[in-house]
Amino acid sequence: MNPVSAASVSSSNPATLRAAFERAGQGRVFQFWERLTPAQKTELGGQAAKIDLAEISLLVETHLRGGAKPTIDFSRLRPAPALARLENGGDPAQWARAKARGEDALRAGAVACFTVAGGQGTRLGFDGPKGAFPVTPVRGHSLFQVFAEKIRAAGVRHGKTPPWLILTSPANDAATQDFFAEHQFFGLDRARVFFFPQGTMPAVDFDGKIILEAPDRIALSPDGHGGALRALARGGAIELLRELGVQTLSYFQVDNPLVRCVDAEFIGCHLETGSEMSTKMIPKRGPGEKIGHLCLDPQGRVVVVEYSDMPRELCEEREPGGALRFRAGSIGIHALDREFVARVGAGRDAAVRLPFHRANKKVTTVDANGQSVQPNEPNGVKFEMFVFDALPFARQATIIETTRADDFSPVKNAAGEDSVETCRDDQLRQFARWLQAAGVAVPMDDTGRPAFALEISPLFGDDDASVSARWSVLTQKPKLADGLVLN
Repeated sequence: MNPVSAASVSSSNPATLRAAFERAGQGRVFQFWERLTPAQKTELGGQAAKIDLAEISLLVETHLRGGAKPTIDFSRLRPAPALARLENGGDPAQWARAKARGEDALRAGAVACFTVAGGQGTRLGFDGPKGAFPVTPVRGHSLFQVFAEKIRAAGVRHGKTPPWLILTSPANDAATQDFFAEHQFFGLDRARVFFFPQGTMPAVDFDGKIILEAPDRIALSPDGHGGALRALARGGAIELLRELGVQTLSYFQVDNPLVRCVDAEFIGCHLETGSEMSTKMIPKRGPGEKIGHLCLDPQGRVVVVEYSDMPRELCEEREPGGALRFRAGSIGIHALDREFVARVGAGRDAAVRLPFHRANKKVTTVDANGQSVQPNEPNGVKFEMFVFDALPFARQATIIETTRADDFSPVKNAAGEDSVETCRDDQLRQFARWLQAAGVAVPMDDTGRPAFALEISPLFGDDDASVSARWSVLTQKPKLADGLVLN
């Protein structure tokens, strides 16, 4: 959050702070002030001083009072083109140049990894940061450990380990840092792992008034994964990246253990095309799949249209051969130019400022007596930003095709689609496929799932080529059996 822009006040001057909120029509935040203890006053004043009242006023006007205008003319929306994979007709020379360019950047230390990890594991029945969730099929290693080992493997391969930036949230920052310390940073140099807390936004009721969740606490929530760019630009990360010589950020979300978080080809494509923001796409399984659509707006800019916003007739539109016309699915894997992040994240220029989105939610609040109230229906509005909304601001935005098998199997739910089980099975299929590429006969079912549990650490290999190379030099080949681990 920004400081109160209307008055540049602080929690150490409560009278001035309260006056600023009164002028903004938000004086209700302090309705219980006189009955609070000194510690409670410090808590509430500290929260209030970080709120940008001018920003809240604008959001209320645009999102609650009818000022917001449609941003997309769906009648002129077009599918966004993507660089095709080799097996789908991609140019071999282009991919070779991209891989070489990406490897050069990695060897030069010009790439950093950036993980958005502000979520909790609540939907998975897990009490702790989502990145601490045990996800691998045999050892039960955490998501954080999977990414750490991929980053370590990249360091071995390219001679320089990328620094790792991790976006936390106020709810999990301390627990995340404790988890890393407990596990000795998974073998990484702790001086090259950096934590940045995500910003928060106050919830408002349907009249635009800031909600108190307790007499001494404002109802705050994370500002969305788009807030990652604000956190980097305003938290000192850009200066840090400049000092480290980092030009490109490899961005990925914490729930996807299959992601190639250090992908030389992707980074190279990003650099070769002069892109400020690049993104990976997968072909959608069908018109109803719940991932966003990569499109071109009427101005020819790359945009992501959420599956819930896309008109049904466009979702179902087909090409003559039967493929979905709008088939490019957005999966939250990006390459970002450092100075582009600085420009968009700073938010000083309205022409390149990420928009906020409205979400109606059930928000814990208080009654006139300060007693807690748990609503049965949505009673408030939360505001959040999406990182993909930065794509239209990029002077060049490149889309690169990838596959689910190589890059995407998120663990979002305890059961069903994108669940712990589906993610585990996809990891097993990937490991079996890598072993097959190394010449190992692995018994599998019709879906490619092996007949027994196995696991390959990224420190052994993190793609078919590296697994094949490592397997070929083993003098004692491990026996295939249930619970096999290659480390």
